[in-house]
Amino acid sequence: MLQIELLQTPLKELRLIIKNIFQLNALDYHRIAMSNHFSCFSVFTLKLSNHPIWTDTKNQRFASYLLSPFQLFCTILLSLTLPHSVQCATYKVGIIGPWRCDPIFAKALPNAAAKLAIDRINKDSSLSLGNHFDYVILNEDCHTSKALAAFLDYSELASGFIGPTNPGYCDAASLLGKNWNRIIFSWACINYEMDDTLNYPTFMRTLPSPTRVLFTVMKYFRWAHVAIISSMEDIWVDTAVKVASALRKQGLPVGAVLSMDNEPESVRSTLKKIKTIDKLRMIIMCMHSIFIGGEVQKHLLEVAHDLQMTDGSYVFIPYDTLLYSLPYQNTPYPVLVNNSKLQKAYDSVLTITVDSAKMSFHQAFQEHVQSREIITHLKPHQGDWVWLKKFPYEEYGNIKPGASAMFEMMKDFRHENINVFLGFFFDCGMLAIVTEFCTRGSLLDLLRNEDVKLDWMFKSSLLLDLIKGMRYLHHREYVHGNLKSRNCVVDGRFVLKVTDYGYIEVAKAQNIPLMEPPAEEFLWTAPEILRKPNPLMNGTFKGDIYSFAIIMQEVVIRGPPYCMFDLSAEEIIENVKKPPTLLRPIITQDHAPMECIQLMRQCWNEIPERRPSFDEVFDNFRNINKGRKTNIIDSMLRMLEQYSSNLEDLIRERTEELEIEKQKTEKLLTQMLPPSVSESLKTGCTVEPEYFDQVTLYFSDIVGFTTISAMSEPIEVVDLLNDLYTLFDAVLENHDVYKVETIGDAYMVVSGLPTRNGNRHAAEIANMSLDILSAVGTFKMRHMPDVPVRIRIGLHSGPSVAGVVGLTMPRYCLFGDTVTTASRMESTGQPYRIHVNHTTVKILISLNEGYKLEPRERTELMGQGFEQTYWLVGKEGFTKPLPKPPELKPGQSTHGLQMEEMARYKQLKAQKQQKASIQP
Repeated sequence: MLQIELLQTPLKELRLIIKNIFQLNALDYHRIAMSNHFSCFSVFTLKLSNHPIWTDTKNQRFASYLLSPFQLFCTILLSLTLPHSVQCATYKVGIIGPWRCDPIFAKALPNAAAKLAIDRINKDSSLSLGNHFDYVILNEDCHTSKALAAFLDYSELASGFIGPTNPGYCDAASLLGKNWNRIIFSWACINYEMDDTLNYPTFMRTLPSPTRVLFTVMKYFRWAHVAIISSMEDIWVDTAVKVASALRKQGLPVGAVLSMDNEPESVRSTLKKIKTIDKLRMIIMCMHSIFIGGEVQKHLLEVAHDLQMTDGSYVFIPYDTLLYSLPYQNTPYPVLVNNSKLQKAYDSVLTITVDSAKMSFHQAFQEHVQSREIITHLKPHQGDWVWLKKFPYEEYGNIKPGASAMFEMMKDFRHENINVFLGFFFDCGMLAIVTEFCTRGSLLDLLRNEDVKLDWMFKSSLLLDLIKGMRYLHHREYVHGNLKSRNCVVDGRFVLKVTDYGYIEVAKAQNIPLMEPPAEEFLWTAPEILRKPNPLMNGTFKGDIYSFAIIMQEVVIRGPPYCMFDLSAEEIIENVKKPPTLLRPIITQDHAPMECIQLMRQCWNEIPERRPSFDEVFDNFRNINKGRKTNIIDSMLRMLEQYSSNLEDLIRERTEELEIEKQKTEKLLTQMLPPSVSESLKTGCTVEPEYFDQVTLYFSDIVGFTTISAMSEPIEVVDLLNDLYTLFDAVLENHDVYKVETIGDAYMVVSGLPTRNGNRHAAEIANMSLDILSAVGTFKMRHMPDVPVRIRIGLHSGPSVAGVVGLTMPRYCLFGDTVTTASRMESTGQPYRIHVNHTTVKILISLNEGYKLEPRERTELMGQGFEQTYWLVGKEGFTKPLPKPPELKPGQSTHGLQMEEMARYKQLKAQKQQKASIQP
């Protein structure tokens, strides 16, 4: 803990720290310590860390003056009457802030805060002193000049003001307040010279001077050089200027005062300027904090992380947190929880904020739970949930006297660890036992739920509940006969209850034959019962003790019966039925106390007479915890804490998975449509067609694709196009281009849209064409590696219109003569050649980047007439090999494979088929 002593300044008027209006509905409240008679601030305590940590003052000298924020606010309003103390007068308080123009301040609730405070004052005669108070919400423009102009009109609207929020006109506002004889309480003004009560008698602060706090922190850490970055809004630009001026007056070198907007390039260039300043250690961020939704600060920290400025070389201090309190300790912030990059970047942030209460919302909830606060739940109007245990057959006849007698006996069982028997359900061709429904399910469900952490105390509480329930049944000479973890249910209070008692007796009374269950159902059955012809109908008291011991093993190691053996259920049953090899679960002291293990061994003894009764089990089990009682409430509270923690981890994990899937979806969408278009479509906006003055288009196709397709299987054609286009797509990633579409063997690319790039579009397409042509020179088809893949490329530059067409599977399409001409350039080209129109050539020459162009004879373009075109054959500095264009004889077609190539390929294919037929 670092205590910062502030200079004591005599004040004529009352000075108090009020809770920021943003924090009206927050759950953590801050406290302040003030000297006797409220004359000055004495101690401002800070806890500093790499993460937000807030402070608490425990100075006993001022214990009697610790006030809640609401009381402070009420007292401030009362103080406004001091200069105008007239009995029964009405005083109006003006609350100034940018409530309309600033998106963050617009979320505040100044009207609600002021109404609560005014009502409290007017109802308390000790505060109002017989006067009446009222309030008015005054809007502050986000432009400093307009805000000051509006303030001039407020003189007759209020007896005093809480504000202004913009420090840019604080000096002028305080002088106007002096002239109007109006008190001004400000929590945002920076100039500490305004603390002079002679020159500013009606001005008073609600917080310590933020620049003095910054100076004290810098002095403590021995930081001298500082830079200030602000967002572009007037309020933050003026704040940055005022902070810089105040720090310079303290003798500190302020290296730079920069402003930036929310664009990535602006943020990146600003931080690069900061990196060029020598000896800089501290960066003050004058903008809305990320904790209250500040997007500019979020982008600033993310880009700083990308530039490796968050590795400890710089300390980022958010300025706005000096002006209000934030909750802390166990309070998660979603903006940090859901952004791993921002979490890492925030390690370099030092947050200084107003003192907050020690108890968070989670801790307050925990305190209420521990104080046994009762929360009641109303039953549903439809009725209560019940559980039906159905009998297997459909023909039962009437309820027989024996079953009615069982009903009369079982309905009288009342114990907190016995699930209440409600009666029979006998309708719709079904007979079932009706018991209370327990929301937590069975004990088996609870043990299988890995999200619930069970410590030994909680396990022993569950086992003790089971012992009490079975002890109650045995005292009434009632044998369960089918005890297992599935027949133990857990209610909403985590109390275990025994159920399914009487099921076998009712089946006997109704003469219902029970089906032979699978071997897994007998893992809880005692060996002497397994040896009898019908184990289900032969339950005993000692058999229940054995079943309890197996359940103990399940609870202790949290696994199914005999899970430590690699045996099937049938093999386990056979070994239990036929000793001498005694098969029992193996439990170590890592899972339970030795006394518990010994009790289990006694309960599953091979000789039934040596097994203890439930009374003896109860007495022995109470001693297992060595005198400590198993308190189900304490165990439940610990379980609730673990459950809450596990739930938070689970939500965080699911949120991260959702974010990953969202990123995958967005990535897929941006691969299908331009990012700007996809964002508009996601928000439901209509994408209007857009005109582009100058773009460059690329068209290419495969020479002889029709012949290759005819000589290939369909799947081979698909593999060919997929391999080739994957190669093209990899080249595109290195250039500022956009892939429009592919139709068959045609491949279309554009540069200059949807993002304009000046005249660079021609160079980007030319560079990409050279890279693609170089890559195709070494490309081989899988199924025809001996046949070359030759492409023709055509380039053209000109205007174009782009827009989204269609609702189902929308496509981003280009329209205009430029598209048609580019296609003609490709169709009139030659294999392994880049055919360039004269419009593109002019742009390439003007760029003066060393493109090598060869003129071609005038070429006839369908629908365009004859035009002078060129071959692009290289570029200065381009060293990649380019395939050599084949020599074409006069009159030879450029649209397909030559007869010699086709004949050679057919010959090679026939030879391969002949070799394959000879091999056995």
